[in-house]
Amino acid sequence: MARAIWKGAISFGLVHIPVALVSATSSHGIDFNWLDSRSMEPVGYKRVNKVTGKEVTQAHIVKGVEYEKGRYVVLSEEDIRSAHPLSTQTIDIFAFVDSKQIPLQNIDTPYYLAPDKRGGKVYALLRETLSKTGKVALARVVLHTRQHLAAVMPLESALVLVMLRWPAEVRSLDQLELGSEVTKPDLAKGELEMAKRLVEDMSADWTPEEYRDSFEDKIMALVEQKANEGKIEIVETATGEEERRTADVIDLTELLKRSLGARNAGKTAEKAKASTDKKATKRSRG
Repeated sequence: MARAIWKGAISFGLVHIPVALVSATSSHGIDFNWLDSRSMEPVGYKRVNKVTGKEVTQAHIVKGVEYEKGRYVVLSEEDIRSAHPLSTQTIDIFAFVDSKQIPLQNIDTPYYLAPDKRGGKVYALLRETLSKTGKVALARVVLHTRQHLAAVMPLESALVLVMLRWPAEVRSLDQLELGSEVTKPDLAKGELEMAKRLVEDMSADWTPEEYRDSFEDKIMALVEQKANEGKIEIVETATGEEERRTADVIDLTELLKRSLGARNAGKTAEKAKASTDKKATKRSRG
């Protein structure tokens, strides 16, 4: 299995499914690093005062949020740390919705979820339940101190965690100011028929192995050519890795029963409260 970038558990009701998060994508873009031509040493970004043009040391840099035009509120590192959400190592499911209800523009980054430790059976149960009900699970998860909105979705024999953009991050289609010629087009039947025939003529099967970035291919061919000619420079790099925690599973059937019982008890309490409030309202009016 590919290296897990996070380990924790899916949580819904009283059920916990230990899982490992594995990236479902990889970036293949060309990464051009800055190097000093005299020594072939890496070149970083310089912190510069935009008014004076002078370099600023780390000790004199603070973080500020623009409150009004040209006016900033400065926050300390302690202020920022206190605002970070608590990392619980869980993917907390809070609702199940129809998959078609999630707008395309809200979908961000996909990750594969793999069962961890003894979580295979519960993992399969959630996957099958989502598949048969046509639902996806909405959840909150904290990764690298940042809280994300996400959806747990079934994909063949696996589960996928899809990061979603928060609604405030998605712009409305209204900003396009589409005219009536687009929203209520006057299209001739012949035009539609010809367009449909063109689509049918160009229809093909999805063959991802044939879709390649020509720029990347050409650059990598040049890199390979120069490497074969011995034109290689040595640059020192450093890497690091963190250890992360995981979670355990207990009896599934009992947890499902208790979860359903807790929800039913909550609904009963809500109905009783509503009834009491209604009677109180009637007495006050009487």
